[in-house]
Amino acid sequence: MELFTPISEKEALLLNALTLAYVGDAVHSLYVRNSLVISCDKKIDELHRMASSVVKAETQAKLAEKLFDSFTETEQSVYLRGRNSSSHHRAKNQSGADYRKATGFEAVLGYLYLTGQMERLQHILESTFID
Repeated sequence: MELFTPISEKEALLLNALTLAYVGDAVHSLYVRNSLVISCDKKIDELHRMASSVVKAETQAKLAEKLFDSFTETEQSVYLRGRNSSSHHRAKNQSGADYRKATGFEAVLGYLYLTGQMERLQHILESTFID
């Protein structure tokens, strides 16, 4: 199997929203880690703290709120499916509402990655580091 093989939008939309979020979580984490390693010379523990402050439910929930209106109709649909999905897992020290919004955000990232929409994915990921 190749490192990356895109699937059709139809195939991606048939996937469970939590599956999309599972992939989106990895995409977001890798993007943030890559950005930090390139932009600053820090020890691993400091890089981990910095990445964790971005790749967490609270921050992802804020990103989702900030970006929702700029999402395409399909992205909004994927976001809502992710946000409304029933998961038995809860993030530590995060509100349930933030966790659900973060899951929706990750589902959008997973959808874009799996369908090979890299330009759009890059645009959204560039908004990862917010004030």
